[in-house]
Formats: sequence, structure tokens, C-alpha cells
Amino acid sequence: MAATTAAIFTLPKLYKSSINPKAISLFSPKSTLSSSFSISSVPFKVHHSKRNAQPLSYTTPRISAEISVGDKLPNSTLSYFDSSDELKTLSVSDLTSGKKVVLFAVPGAFTPTCSQKHLPGFVEKSEELKSKGVDTIACISVNDAFVMKAWKENLNIGDEVLLLSDGNLEFTKAIGCELDLTDKPIGLGVRSRRYAMLVDDGVVKVLNLEEGGAFNVSSAEDILKTL
Repeated sequence: MAATTAAIFTLPKLYKSSINPKAISLFSPKSTLSSSFSISSVPFKVHHSKRNAQPLSYTTPRISAEISVGDKLPNSTLSYFDSSDELKTLSVSDLTSGKKVVLFAVPGAFTPTCSQKHLPGFVEKSEELKSKGVDTIACISVNDAFVMKAWKENLNIGDEVLLLSDGNLEFTKAIGCELDLTDKPIGLGVRSRRYAMLVDDGVVKVLNLEEGGAFNVSSAEDILKTL
């Protein structure tokens, strides 16, 4: 058995004091956090072994969410303005029950990729999607219903895509797709990661989940390839 020796050391207590803000972009999922700390001393005992120390290893986290293919969507409440300018609520169950639905989410209304590519792409391909059996196409964002209404009007969208507000993050949290941007300097807070899914009678059949706000696998064309 390897011999051991005992020694008394001092362990610094760490206190988080600040986070240094960094410039970010919704187009890049990578961001950097750095912290500074102040220390005070607390004694503790540690035993040293003469065995060779093993190096620490790290792995890059995989893209993941609570929801996955084969799961039934959790029932949450979303809101929107209808064609009569009335504020309505809609449950996920009512939206998807007995229907084939395309749900896609964006990090934010009026943001560049969402306004120029993601949402317009589904508007453009709406007839083709519906010709392949899709009953409803819905866009979800962590914005309030008034912002979603203004965004719809700004892009001159009709009834091709239903714009739904998840302003309280109820649905986004339930499926594990939060995108935490609270450390960024542009005030986006916690939003939704970008994704597109095909749902049949409330069950997820296809899930194309992006890394952060990237736009690589969640377009209308990507969903069309699965139909």
C-alpha cells in the first residue's frame, strides 16, 4: 500500500464579485464569461498520495434539451392577437391535438436572422408545407403578444404562420430550450433557443435544435426534407 503523509493547508473561500461583459452576436452561439474573486482563509486537512496524479479532462457539452423525438409536448399556454385584433390564449394541447403542426422558435422578434431568414422562410414555404399534410405552422418567441403583433405587421404576414407569445417562458422552460443571454450587454435576458420541430397529434416526430441562436438546421427547407 502506498504511504501517505498528512499536511495542513489553507483553502481560499471564493466570493463571486463581478462578471466582465463581452460583445456578443445572436449569430454565434459562443460567448465568454469571466469572473474575479476575493479570498479569505479557512483551514482544512488534505492527504497527499505518492501515486501519480491524473490530468483533468473536459468535454464540449452536446446540444441537448429536455424534449426529444418521441416525447409528447407539455401543455402550456401561449398568447396571440387574432385577425379581429383580439388578444387570445391558446394551449399547446389545443394547438397540436389531432393535427400535424410545425413549431419553430426564434430568439427574438425584430432581430436580424429571425426577421430576414427564419420567419420569412416559413411564410414563403407555407403552401408547400401544407400541401404535404401540415395543418398549422406556428412561430414561438419569448416576447409579449403586442411585440409579436407588431412584428407580424412589420413583415406583412397574413395567416401563413401563427405568431405565438411565450412571454413568461412557460413552454420554453418546459421543453428545456432556454437561451440565457442575461450576461450580454444588449438586454435580451432569457430567450428561446432556435429550433424547428414537426409535431403529430402532440408528439414530437422531428426536432432540429440549433446551438444558441445559430441558423443551420431549423429552416423551412430542413423541415420539408423530413416530409
